[in-house]
Amino acid sequence: MSELVFFSGTMDCGKSTLALQIGHNRSARGLQGVIFTRDDRAGEGKLSSRLGLVTDAVEADESMDLYAYLVDQISRGGRADYVIVDEAQFLAPGQIDQLARIVDDLDLDVFAFGITTDFRTKLFPGSQRLMELADRIEALQVEALCWCGARATHNARTVGGVMVVEGAQVVVGDVHQPSAEVGYEVLCRRHHQRRMTSKSARAGALSPDVLPVTAG
Repeated sequence: MSELVFFSGTMDCGKSTLALQIGHNRSARGLQGVIFTRDDRAGEGKLSSRLGLVTDAVEADESMDLYAYLVDQISRGGRADYVIVDEAQFLAPGQIDQLARIVDDLDLDVFAFGITTDFRTKLFPGSQRLMELADRIEALQVEALCWCGARATHNARTVGGVMVVEGAQVVVGDVHQPSAEVGYEVLCRRHHQRRMTSKSARAGALSPDVLPVTAG
């Protein structure tokens, strides 16, 4: 029986890499899939991982009806054995309903990959709807790490290396952006609550106000 599966985790936990691997494994068995993505770091119509792997994809903008797109493709003689959706957190709740309909009406497996919460620790609407509708939710096993070495559980947005907690929910950036640009960093809950990024932690460690440790 076909399933809607939601693979979730923080940034840097290998979501896009797993999406590419699932597509590769199925194509190696002669299956053909349709890959949707939204606002990928590599640009429009791309699915990319931080390891440098990239493949073409269908850009699922906010006006696209994903179910209608699949029906049209199939009716034109195209083939679709499964569906992969990366950056699923950016989809509208109604588009998540369309993914469920693809599973139920077209009998296709749908593998959706996304971040659960935003930089404010609030659920993305797309992720929330996936949690409500998915047949199965899989937490990715690759643990992203905070700068302190603890397991990272929260995504932080930074501007010039300084954590911000206000602004639009979706601003495309990356962990490798120059410091003056919008970037993202994964943090443990403790340091997210304290708004302590790797940059601010380094600045604190180098501050002349920090008392030296001397032998007793």
